Amino acid sequence: MKSSELRALTADELKQKEYDMRKELFNLKFRVATGEIENPMRIRALRKDIARVLTIRTEKSKG
Repeated sequence: MKSSELRALTADELKQKEYDMRKELFNLKFRVATGEIENPMRIRALRKDIARVLTIRTEKSKG
């Protein structure tokens, strides 16, 4: 997800987006452990997206 798209969201929407991403990350890690994952690079992309959300949440809170 692009930063510009995330900046348009409200604080509550960002919190919900982070929750959803963390949930998806957990599920992907579980699938890696069982050997059922199709695209292991999705984990890296998801971790970067979570970091992006956290950065923007911090910017908005200090802003």
